[in-house]
Amino acid sequence: MEKSYYIYILASQRNGTLYIGVTSDLIKRIWQHKNKLVEGFTEKYGVDKLVYYEQFEDAEYALNREKRLKKYNRKWKMDMIEKLNPDWKDLYEELISGFPDPVVE
Repeated sequence: MEKSYYIYILASQRNGTLYIGVTSDLIKRIWQHKNKLVEGFTEKYGVDKLVYYEQFEDAEYALNREKRLKKYNRKWKMDMIEKLNPDWKDLYEELISGFPDPVVE
């Protein structure tokens, strides 16, 4: 089984503060954000709703995609989210359906 890499966008609320990240374990990483285990920006501003993500097989491509997305203007990011998630649902709940809580090391 090949490893997957993800870029993800978290939001504080609809049209709220956005955060873009990259990880190889999306469920665990979002769980860490939701449980305030990631110090810094997301903890400080309450940014913990998974509103968008993309999956890749290549780590370098995922990192480059993250860097590109961070450079895009806010309107473009908002349009991208709304195209695939018009209601700004927290996608984490769908993602974990049938999975136990991740083990934190």
